[in-house]
Amino acid sequence: MKILLNIKDNKADFVIELLKNFSFIRTGSLTPSKAEFLIDLKGSVGEFTLARQGKIKLQSARDFLNELYYRNNFLF
Repeated sequence: MKILLNIKDNKADFVIELLKNFSFIRTGSLTPSKAEFLIDLKGSVGEFTLARQGKIKLQSARDFLNELYYRNNFLF
């Protein structure tokens, strides 16, 4: 099992050192970009779940690609 913890910076070293004392726990750190990716992914999965339940309607792939196309053409 993997668990992601969000710990205040001033307490992170203490918590990591504490967890390292347990032989059955491996610790690691995430880069800020990987942490942001995981947060975005979690939000996407949540939206997908709501769409499958019929609570929201997702944008079609065609509309998404058109939005990207018009955004890029507008900027250049």
